[in-house]
Amino acid sequence: MAWALADTRWGLIVRMAGDSSDAARALGYSVNKVRVLATMAGGFIAGLGGASLSLYYPGSWNEGLSSGQGLIAVALVIFARWRPMACLGAALLFGGAGALGPALQSVGIGWGYHLFNAMPYALTLLILVWTCSPKRSLQGAPMELGVSR
Repeated sequence: MAWALADTRWGLIVRMAGDSSDAARALGYSVNKVRVLATMAGGFIAGLGGASLSLYYPGSWNEGLSSGQGLIAVALVIFARWRPMACLGAALLFGGAGALGPALQSVGIGWGYHLFNAMPYALTLLILVWTCSPKRSLQGAPMELGVSR
C-alpha cells in the first residue's frame, strides 16, 4: 500500500482527493467518485481480513468475533500518522500485545488471563491519550480532515 499510494497514478489521485478536493476538481477528477471507489476498495480489503479472521482464528464464525478490533485498526492508523510503513510497525505492536495473553498462558502463567487479553485495548487507549494532544492531533492527517474546512 505504501508503494501504491506513493508511486502509482491511482494512489496519487486518491491522496489528492483526500488532501485537497479543490486540486482534484481542478484536474478534472470527481472527488466523490474517487472517495467512493477508495472506500469500496478499503471495504473489500477489510472484508478479506474478516473472512480470514473467521476462517483462521477460532475455526468457525460466531457473534462478536472481531471483538472491537476495528477500533484498534482506527487507532493504529491515527497512531501511525497515516503513514503505511508506520502502520505496519504499529500493527506488529498491537499484534504482539494481543498475543501476550495466550503466550503467557501456554507457558503456565494463567493468573492474569483476562488482564492480558485486555492488553491491546488498554494499549490502544494509552497510545491515543499519549499521542493525541491538541498540537499533534492532526499531524500527518489528510488536509480534508482539518478543522479549518
